[in-house]
Amino acid sequence: MSEEKTLHEVATYSKDTPTSRPDLDGRAGVFVPTELFDVAGSMTIRKGSGIAGFGNPDGSLTVYFENNRFDDSSLHKWENKVRKAYDRMVANAPTVNKAKLDPKMLEYVGFIDGQGIQLKHPELLQQWLELSGALDTAPAGPIVVWPKSKSRF
Repeated sequence: MSEEKTLHEVATYSKDTPTSRPDLDGRAGVFVPTELFDVAGSMTIRKGSGIAGFGNPDGSLTVYFENNRFDDSSLHKWENKVRKAYDRMVANAPTVNKAKLDPKMLEYVGFIDGQGIQLKHPELLQQWLELSGALDTAPAGPIVVWPKSKSRF
């Protein structure tokens, strides 16, 4: 007799998730942790973090994050944290604030590019910031537009 074949759970990212590291001003996904991510036990992604990333060919996600560990006042707002993570990603800057994760651990909530952030699921971001005790850092609306400037770097 042959062994019974079973299907194993397969996790993959959303069809809307960009699938490669963005170039300068390119599009990346914005994420929040799911209930499967152990925020309390994590030494990396902390409550209130801004997370940006892209999908990998193996089905995992590469994410960059900013949690404002040193309490920099310019990183108080959630959108500034996401932008900091995004800027590190497009510059391919060396950082410890980078991880390769199973997509079951994160939920896609929108995208970020050189123009700003567009949230497709602002209610999930609200839940994340409420859980984090950081509702005061939430963006005013589902679209955040960056001020015009000559250079971000």
